[in-house]
Amino acid sequence: MSDPNQHANDGRASQLKACRGGGKEATQAYGAIRRGDDDKASKGRRMNAKRNPWLWVPSIYIAEGIPYMIVMTVSVVMYKNLGLSNTDIALYTGWLYLPWVIKPLWSPFVDLFRTKRFWIVAMQLAIGGSFACVALTLPASDFVRYTLAMFWIMAFSSATHDIAADGFYMLGLTTPEQAAFVGVRTVFYRVATIASKGGLVILAGTLQKCGYPAACAWSITFVVVGAFFLALCLYHLLVLPYPEADHSAPLDKGRGVVAEYFRIITLFFRRKDIVVIICFFLFFRFAEAQLVKMVAPFLLDSRAEGGLGLSTAQVGWIYGTVGVVALMLGGLLGGYVIYRNGLKFWLWPMVIIMHVPDVIFVYLSHAQPDNIWLIGSAVAAEQFGYGFGFTAYTMYMIMVSQGEYKTVFYAIGTGIMALGMMLPAMSSGWIQEKLGYIHFYYWILLTTIPGFIVTALVKIDPEYGKKA
Repeated sequence: MSDPNQHANDGRASQLKACRGGGKEATQAYGAIRRGDDDKASKGRRMNAKRNPWLWVPSIYIAEGIPYMIVMTVSVVMYKNLGLSNTDIALYTGWLYLPWVIKPLWSPFVDLFRTKRFWIVAMQLAIGGSFACVALTLPASDFVRYTLAMFWIMAFSSATHDIAADGFYMLGLTTPEQAAFVGVRTVFYRVATIASKGGLVILAGTLQKCGYPAACAWSITFVVVGAFFLALCLYHLLVLPYPEADHSAPLDKGRGVVAEYFRIITLFFRRKDIVVIICFFLFFRFAEAQLVKMVAPFLLDSRAEGGLGLSTAQVGWIYGTVGVVALMLGGLLGGYVIYRNGLKFWLWPMVIIMHVPDVIFVYLSHAQPDNIWLIGSAVAAEQFGYGFGFTAYTMYMIMVSQGEYKTVFYAIGTGIMALGMMLPAMSSGWIQEKLGYIHFYYWILLTTIPGFIVTALVKIDPEYGKKA
């Protein structure tokens, strides 16, 4: 079997050589690519093997964040504006987690066929087209069926894009660069979150205030995001580097594609502590999976229905902007304290700080305050705790993904995580409508217990995550 480390070393050597090349050589190589000269085109790609990461790392993670947030969160607000019940919203949008659940099943094929660069550009084209199709189908009488079909295509394309983008990040950057840009990728993913949960929701709400029907307002919103995403696809087609290590993964000698596929998948599940790992992935966020799906409906529903009666634009500002900033700050602080003291030291404080703020929604459902600043502060506090605690979850996932196939193992971990979000989220709308908002949030407090139990079961090296 080919040595992946040798491929990586060869790639870095070629990149350094390319960086020392002169301008005239680069121009000739680029011309060769345009003319189709294979040898010179190959040389041209080597010249382009290393590009300033600031040109592509931020934009790739913006492209990773936007479709996920639209499928998971913005769609909830849209369907609420269009008159669907909480039960239907939670069930339909909860199913949309499925592509992220099963993406480990096809993640080896992303490694085995074509390059990560190819998959990134192709999936961005598919996602941009899906946005345009949502815009076209919203005015239809049977819009629920058609838009859900488009969201399914978008979700599968986005999940595949995640696999390729995370792998390309490791191939296109050296190890020190990966460490330097890990914060950058997180920040720009959150920028995409704000642009989606905040900017797009505010845009749709503003259009509705200006007199546009809800379906028309959301159709215009999806035209805007579709045009932006297709432009992003073209940008990456031109700007993404061609890392020497970005090639189809070699097959084991004597093994076929199917055999190699199952070998890679089963490696992850051969760990002696795999049951604890899976339980942690499934139940650490059991309460949050239900809470998150019902936040937007709670903010939008009228006071007579137990909600807070906010407008769509206000939800965009409070939950999609202020809440996301608080989530990001919590995540940054969580990463810093783990860097200082290690994951094991902060694991219990993080699980407590993540779950205790859920009490805030018990207060909001009882008091139903009309002070926008109070509501915004309450949502920000809960989101800060969630971001801080979720850092422990992310670091644990990275820890158990170490091995020969980090990309595939991490994809398996995120797939199990998505399953832990999908199943509780699907039933959350039905539970809320049966209990009402007040008792629903008491139920949320009760369902934090599994998160504490699985935290007590995991074993973590005291030095893991701590600075050297």
